[in-house]
Order: sequence, then C-alpha cells, then structure tokens
Amino acid sequence: MQSLTRIIGVTNVLVVVTAIVGLWLVPGDRPVAAPPARAQERSMAAPTGPAVGEVAEPPGVVATPEFAKQVKANELGKVPVLMYHRLVGKRRSSIDRTPAQFRQELEKLARKGYVPVSAAEFAAGDIRVPAGKFPVVLTFDDGHPSHFALDAAGKPARDTAVGILLDVAARHPGFRPVATFWVNQTPFGLRSEREQEAAVRWLTGNGFEVANHTWSHPDLRSLGTKKVRKQIARLDRMLGRLGVDKVTTLALPYGSMPRSKKAARQGSWEGTRYDYDGVFLAGAEPSVSPYAKKFDRGAIQRIQSNGKKGECRKWCSQYWLEWLDKHPGERYVSDGDPERVSIPRRLRGNIEAKHRPRVNAY
Repeated sequence: MQSLTRIIGVTNVLVVVTAIVGLWLVPGDRPVAAPPARAQERSMAAPTGPAVGEVAEPPGVVATPEFAKQVKANELGKVPVLMYHRLVGKRRSSIDRTPAQFRQELEKLARKGYVPVSAAEFAAGDIRVPAGKFPVVLTFDDGHPSHFALDAAGKPARDTAVGILLDVAARHPGFRPVATFWVNQTPFGLRSEREQEAAVRWLTGNGFEVANHTWSHPDLRSLGTKKVRKQIARLDRMLGRLGVDKVTTLALPYGSMPRSKKAARQGSWEGTRYDYDGVFLAGAEPSVSPYAKKFDRGAIQRIQSNGKKGECRKWCSQYWLEWLDKHPGERYVSDGDPERVSIPRRLRGNIEAKHRPRVNAY
C-alpha cells in the first residue's frame, strides 16, 4: 500500500511539471526561458531605486510582444535630456533656476513616471528603466558650486543639485538619483586638486557621471581644430587624474559645434586620446531614441530647464514635458527588458541596423 501511495504521488508531480513546462512553450517556436516569478507584475509597480553607492539591477522582465503591447512600450520614442546651469536663490540669468524650481521639476518628473539615466547610459543605449516608465536625462553644465558640495558631515549640501535630487529620490523610491555633471577646469568651484578629487570620487562612487565640458569653456567654432582637440583632451586628462576611469560624453559650450564636427567626438592631444559615445548640444527639443536611424551621437539634442515665458514659450522644459503628456505615442516608453528594443510594428523601418536583431515588434 505504501508503494502504491508513493507511485501515485510521483505521478501527480510529473503531471504538474508537464503542465508547467507546456505553458512555457510557444507553438512553432523553440522553448523560451520563463520569466522570474512575478517579474511582469513587479515591472508594473513603482520601481525600487538603488541606494546611494549601489548599482541598479536590471529589471527582471523578459518582454514579449504581448507584454510590450500591454505597457505600450515604444523604445523609439523621444527622450527629454534636461539642461541645467546654476541653482541660485535669486535668478540673475534666464538660464538660472532656483533650488525650489529645481525641486518642483524633479517632483513633477517623479510623479509622472520618469526615471533618470545618465548621459553616458543614454548615449550608449544602456537604458535600464522599468516597464511602462520613461527615461529622463538630468544634465548640469559648468560644474558650478550649486551643483555639488559636501557639508561638515561629509554629506551633499542640502540645497545643491545633488542634495535636492537625493532628497526627492528618497521620497520617490522609483526615481533614481542619477545625473551628469559636465565640468571645466575648476569643477564645482574647488581650487585644490585634493578637494576636486574628493568631489569627483564621491560623485562617481555614488552613481553620478562627471564628464567633459572643455578646459576653459570657449566657443569651439571660433577655434582651429588643434585648439579644439587641446580643449577637450586637456580636460579629459584632468578628469583621469581625479579618478574618472573613462570619459564617454561631452557637452559643447554654448552648444556650438566646431567647424570639424568629428573633432568634437574623436581626437587626441599630446598623447591623450578621446572617443565619445555622445556629444550633446544646448537645446532645444527632446532627443530621438539612441536606437533610431536618425540618432546622431555627434549632436544630441537637449532642453533648457525653464518655464514658458519669452523664447521658452515653445523650447524649454515646461513646454516639452506638457507636449509629451499630450502626445504619449511620441514618448519613449520602456519595456523593462534591457536586452530587447520593443516598438509598435509600424515603426520597424525606423530602427538602426545594428539594433534590428533585438527588435521586439507588436
């Protein structure tokens, strides 16, 4: 009797296993790995951001056309790359923002489902955003003291860009505390190399990007090619001394392209070579996806952070974020799977050739 009971038990287990395996098989297709338990359910919930100093794990989703359709994924959509300069209590220039305005914009982005990625991640096409969410790139030019400073306790000062970003991220766990700082020869207003190195190492050690904005912030179009290369390579060399392993992005001062466009992206000076994944302009619209045929990594669009007055009625962040809300089909929506590029079937012809093997069309 005990032997018969054991046989029946084994038989029941085999039936259950066979049924489960059958659910994994797609007729006419090879077997595919089952997604981790509740992976798709997790991807639809608010994502969990990494703690400061930690690297975000890729979302645990294996996207299918059905799932991509469910979350309305469109990884050929537009991405807002926001451009900030100084954060000051009283604005003295049209491109200044107050700490309160910066905080308000971050809160708005977090509530609407945007998730920050760095300029380096975006340019390289390494966009790890949970399913149904939208990437945004937060960028800061000039390495101003209002961007980053450490207080007496060795923590980011409260009203700096980093301090505000960390605070917003703490209250919105899905909002990654990630940003890119493009600096010149005196990053964050720090004069000593020891202080500069401490600042750069803190930022890069905590998931932020520190990259190139040229040595002295000239209009590169006014310079010969040799001087352009010197401006870029000299800053790269300094960042290497300060602890940046590899610089992969450049923001053009004033958004001004040198007469030799190639010199902005590739070149060398006195043995220091540079070869960037992305060169960024100064405005004035969202960027196309890095997977799109039209993506020009040598001239990536950005949007100035500002309201809707004057010339910003149509070209700055408030206008464009509202426009993307009104045109959701034009916005980049993630499928949660970094190994695939999910798009509506009608957009198949717009994908760059090297990304076609990863296309997941629905």
